[in-house]
Amino acid sequence: MRYLPLTDEDRRAMLATIGVGRVEDLYRGVPSAALLDKPVDLPAHAGEIEVERRIRRFAARNLGASSAPFFLGAGNYFHHVPASVDHLIQRSEYLTSYTPYQPEISQGTLQALFEFQTQVALITGMEIANASMYDGATACAEAALMACRVARRDRIVLSGGLHPHYRDVTETSARFMNIEIAALPADVSGNEDASATIDADTSCVIVQNPDVFGRVRDYSALADACHAKGALLVVVVNEIVSLGALMSPGDMGADIVAAEGQSLGNPMSFGGPHVGLFAVREKFLRQMPGRLCGETIDADGKRGWVLTLSTREQHIRREKATSNICTNSGLCALAFTIHLTLLGEAGFTRLAEVNHAKASVLAKKLGSLKGVELLNDTFFNEFTLRLPKNATEVVDALAKRDILAGVPGGRLFPKDKGLANLLLVAATEMTTDEDMDRLADGLTEVLK
Repeated sequence: MRYLPLTDEDRRAMLATIGVGRVEDLYRGVPSAALLDKPVDLPAHAGEIEVERRIRRFAARNLGASSAPFFLGAGNYFHHVPASVDHLIQRSEYLTSYTPYQPEISQGTLQALFEFQTQVALITGMEIANASMYDGATACAEAALMACRVARRDRIVLSGGLHPHYRDVTETSARFMNIEIAALPADVSGNEDASATIDADTSCVIVQNPDVFGRVRDYSALADACHAKGALLVVVVNEIVSLGALMSPGDMGADIVAAEGQSLGNPMSFGGPHVGLFAVREKFLRQMPGRLCGETIDADGKRGWVLTLSTREQHIRREKATSNICTNSGLCALAFTIHLTLLGEAGFTRLAEVNHAKASVLAKKLGSLKGVELLNDTFFNEFTLRLPKNATEVVDALAKRDILAGVPGGRLFPKDKGLANLLLVAATEMTTDEDMDRLADGLTEVLK
């Protein structure tokens, strides 16, 4: 057996060595209610060919983004990834160990990470960026913890426009650090004034732009309010293409930017793996989590790259580490860098313009339908509709017509029944006029 090489005699010897009589004894610390009393309901073992056939049949039941009109977003976006990205990330120079501890044999990897940091700093309008986090949600949580270290306070304000998954990850991390969370209610109206929640114990206010409902805001005034009271402003961006068109968080006065980089170079992949972006003001550099690649000169005077300021990392000074994240999303970061390099500044801006134009056409088309209300006065490539019936039911009905209509509010906010009729709809460069017409026609039929 390829995957089960141990014999019964091997297992008996292993159990005897550790002093137990049977495998079940290894689980004596687990409550009996948590143990299975019968085998898992899965097919019996089969040959490789049979397994491949069965998996393909399972996969065929999915309605994929490339095979139907697709309008899902909410933090995971359907963008075109150039074929050259996949080709380049598979080159042997990059398919090496992800941790370049030996710079003399890792110059290609290190240079790519350095370029990645430079790009992230440029598009976010910040001074320093790291070489990456796991994803946008963990980057958001790390931003919150960093703000508490910098401000030496233990209270965090979460905007009602923050993606609920980012909120959940941040709350989970803060819970075990004895950090107080002040989570504002879902900001559907767009009238939230987070500055009113800042007090002497507040380390930071975390906002999102565009927010989870797609609304675009200028947080410059909030940044001033935070700084006036000794707090930091953290801006989350989960649609990184938006920075090709919108004011950067740095220009708004953000102290920390946490973002999701999936939209560039990385397919949706059922939700991951993705790449977290993290950028800060230079004065906060030593409190920044994750790894940092720096430029240097070797003994011969040639330019080179190394990991630097590693004393911030858990693997060097565990008790004083700024983060438990000691790795990065190296291959996803490389895909991001290659895609953005291929676009260039003009191409990045043009891509953002196309996304906004597509969403504007779609918003006008859907907002004119009977019973449908467009809630956004501003948006980038995603907006929120209020439907006359439950949005989950509408999405399910449209899926049966091979239309993936968007993300229902009940999916993101299951406990808030007042948001059950909301539908988040995204349009990207992949959205065609025919796709828009099919969604409009489908909605008209389903809402009758």
